[in-house]
Amino acid sequence: MDIQAEKLELMKLLLTTDNPSILESIKQIFKKEKSADFWNELTSDQQNEINKADIEISRGETSSYDTFMSSHR
Repeated sequence: MDIQAEKLELMKLLLTTDNPSILESIKQIFKKEKSADFWNELTSDQQNEINKADIEISRGETSSYDTFMSSHR
């Protein structure tokens, strides 16, 4: 079954239910999925390091994997 058909099937089930606990469960699934952004779980130091790395990458300040590994062996 493709994704659009699956969505239609779920909509049919949703529209025909009168069970409030089912509706609440579905609502909670969407709330949980929406708030699952890992960025908010990182410390400010971790976020700063990632932002710093992103800037370095955009400036072309990178090295190959082999170069990196050779200095850490």
